[in-house]
Amino acid sequence: MGSTGLADQARALAAGETTSRTLVEEALRRIEETQPVLNAFRRVRAEAALAEADAADRRLAAGHRAPLLGVPLAVKDDMDVAGEPTAFGCPGDFPPQLADSEAVRRLRAAGAVIVGKTNTPELGQFPVTEGPAFGATRNPWSLGHTPGGSSGGAAAAVAAGLVPAALGSDGAGSLRIPAAWSHLVGIKPQRGRVSTWPEPESFHGITCNGPLARTVADAALLLHVVSGSHRGDLHRPPAVDLLAAAGREPRRLRIALSFRPAYAVARQRLDPAVRSATLRIAERLAALGHEVVEEEPRYGPIGLTFVPRSMAGIRDWAERAPDRTLLDPRTNANARNGRLLGGPVLRAARAAEPLLRRRVGEIFGRFDVLLTPTTAVPPLPIGALDGLSSRRTDETMIGACPYAWPWNVLGWPGISVPAGLTDEGLPVGVQLLGPDSSEPLLISLAAQLEADQRWFERWPAEAVPGIREAGRLDEQPAS
Repeated sequence: MGSTGLADQARALAAGETTSRTLVEEALRRIEETQPVLNAFRRVRAEAALAEADAADRRLAAGHRAPLLGVPLAVKDDMDVAGEPTAFGCPGDFPPQLADSEAVRRLRAAGAVIVGKTNTPELGQFPVTEGPAFGATRNPWSLGHTPGGSSGGAAAAVAAGLVPAALGSDGAGSLRIPAAWSHLVGIKPQRGRVSTWPEPESFHGITCNGPLARTVADAALLLHVVSGSHRGDLHRPPAVDLLAAAGREPRRLRIALSFRPAYAVARQRLDPAVRSATLRIAERLAALGHEVVEEEPRYGPIGLTFVPRSMAGIRDWAERAPDRTLLDPRTNANARNGRLLGGPVLRAARAAEPLLRRRVGEIFGRFDVLLTPTTAVPPLPIGALDGLSSRRTDETMIGACPYAWPWNVLGWPGISVPAGLTDEGLPVGVQLLGPDSSEPLLISLAAQLEADQRWFERWPAEAVPGIREAGRLDEQPAS
C-alpha cells in the first residue's frame, strides 16, 4: 500500500484492508532510506507519528471515520506543527511551536498522521530547494537536478512515493514550479481558500497553502480537507465544491494559449522542449473538444506590485531568525529591500491590485481558462544558484520561472499538471489558470486531461535506495 494514492489509502484504512501503523511504518522506512539521497525532510516525527498511527487505528477499530483517518502525510517547513520548530529553510536554533497552524489543525481533524516537515529554501525565496541549513534536496527523476522550489522537499517526497500527498505553499509558483519539475499535480488555490493562520495573510497576500499529489483527485481531496477560514484571516472566499469537480466532465471551454510572460527586467527565453510540450497539451485539449486559441493577457505593470510585497514578506520572516548572521547574504539583502519598500510603496502596490485584476481579468470575458507553460525551462541542475550575486540570482530565477508569479499578485487559482518528459527524461508542466474562485472548473479540466494522459502511471526511473528495490519506482511505459 505504500505508494498508492491518498484516496486509495484512506479507502483501504476505512475498509480494514491495512492499518495506519503499517502505512506510517512503511513511510518512515522509505524516508529513512532515501533521506541520504533525496534529502526531502527537515524534520521527521517518527515517534510521534507512530503514536498518532496507533491512535488512528484505535479510532478506526471503534468505527470512527474521517476523510484521511490514519493516512501519512507531510507538510512544508513554513507551517507550524505543535512541538516542532518552524525554521522555513533557515539555519539556527528555532524554538518548538506551541500550536498547530490552522491548515495543520484541519489535517489533524481529518485524521491525517503528519510524518514530518519537508525542506524548503530560506524563506521560500528560490525555485530550488537548497541551502546551508540542510544541503540540497534532489529530484527523484534525476538526482543531478532540483525538484524545484520552494515546496521542493514536499514534491520530492510525493514524487518518490514516500507519502501519497503533501501540503506546501505558493508565493511565486512555489507549488506549481516543483509540481512541473517533479511530474506532479500542484494546486495554488484562491487566496484565503486555505487559512494561513497564525498569519492573517502570508507575505502580504501573495502566498497561499495548497496540495501536491500524483493525481488531480488526490490533490482535490487534500485541498478540500484543509480548506476553510480562521476567524483571524483577512481573506474569506466563498465556498466551492472541490470534490465533485474532480469527477465531473467540464463543458466545452474556450482556452487561451499564452507563451508571453509578464514584463520583467530579466531576459527570458522559452526552452524549445517546454514550448513543444505545451503545444502538445494544447492539441490534446483541442482533441478533447475544447477551443484553443493563442491569446495573451494584458499584464501591464504587475511586476512592480509583486516586488514590494515579496520583499516585505522576507523582511517580516527574517526578523524571526534567531541569528540573522547565519542567513544567506541574499536573504539579508532582500530583507533590507523589504524595509526600504515598506510603508507607502507597499501600500501603493496593494492598492493597485483591483486595477490589475480588471486589466488581466479582461481575458476571462472571452475565454474560460488560460493555458501557459509552468516554467520556461526544465529542472535546473543542483547548484545552479550557488555563489551568484543577488542580481544574478534574480535574473536566473526570473528567466527560468517567469509564468507563475502574476497569479500570486492577483490571488486567483491555478493548477500545474504534468506535460511529459524532455528527451533527457526531465519533467515539465503546464498551468491551467482561471479567475476568482474558479478552482472547480480548473480541477474538472485537469481531471479530464489526466484521464487522457494518464501521467500517474509514470514513476521515476532514478535508482533511489530503498524505493526501486521495493518496486515503487519501476519505470512505466510512456502514455
